[in-house]
Amino acid sequence: MVVRRDSAVGEQDPVGAKKAAKGTKVTAAKTSAGTPARKRAAAGAAAKKAAPPQAPSAKNGSGHSPGSESRTALVRRARRINRELAEVYPYAHPELDFENPFQLLVATVLSAQTTDLRVNQTTPALFARYPTPEDLAAADPEEVEEILRPCGFFRAKTRSVIGLSKALAAEFGGEVPGRLEDLVKLPGVGRKTAFVVLGNAFGRPGITVDTHFQRLVRRWRWTEETDPDKIEAAVGALFPKSDWTMLSHHVIWHGRRICHARKPACGACPIAPLCPAFGEGETDPEKAKKLLKYEKGGFPGQRLKPPQAYLDAGGIPAPPLGAA
Repeated sequence: MVVRRDSAVGEQDPVGAKKAAKGTKVTAAKTSAGTPARKRAAAGAAAKKAAPPQAPSAKNGSGHSPGSESRTALVRRARRINRELAEVYPYAHPELDFENPFQLLVATVLSAQTTDLRVNQTTPALFARYPTPEDLAAADPEEVEEILRPCGFFRAKTRSVIGLSKALAAEFGGEVPGRLEDLVKLPGVGRKTAFVVLGNAFGRPGITVDTHFQRLVRRWRWTEETDPDKIEAAVGALFPKSDWTMLSHHVIWHGRRICHARKPACGACPIAPLCPAFGEGETDPEKAKKLLKYEKGGFPGQRLKPPQAYLDAGGIPAPPLGAA
């Protein structure tokens, strides 16, 4: 005996339901204009193959998805970016003027919260008055403050340079040590400053994680770390140790000239096809050129008169006049 219930109370007739389900299957099999399933699958595959590739979005000029990027692909992309920047900035170098490790150490400490150009305008008077660590260690703080006033935070910087000079004189015989563990013990000297000195005064590879470096490597999705020490470790793992010092110069130069914090000049960027952040800044080439920054008097750290144009025909920064 088949039990039937009123559908008005929300229950269905079991027999009717079976018939309806059977009818639904038959109807579904006859859909798609009667095309058999095998033919529909073949037609779908052909259509997918013939479809043009999707254009990259304005937000991601490279067209790749960094979130799904393999470790191998990341290493290859990072190293290609460095090679491209090396061609754009073959003359990249420390933008602080110095003649010896002591001068580079002091200049790097002074460069915090100011421009290298300002430091280069200040240090000649400082080093003329106090040429050695012993001289600066014995200096009158008020006189040093007056010299360093244009650099900003001059009182704190005076304490640091006099303090590190006293430490050099007392503990290292007036010589700048060539080891990271010794440098970071000096007043006002952190890992960033230490690696600048090690890489450029002693030829020992190091990564300089300043604000420009942090900004760019995160934009390029090389790392998601925010702590400078972790950024240093993450980026260092992508490159041979021998590349570290010049990598730092390339990234910092690019950050100062093209990939700015607020308005990156995406349309004038030579590595735009490799950048996941393409589109965060101005993408129009002509408008982007106007965002390129060069300090008055030539490139920072070089005593050159500014050439008539820093750009070549392709919109890429050209070397300053007189550069090798």
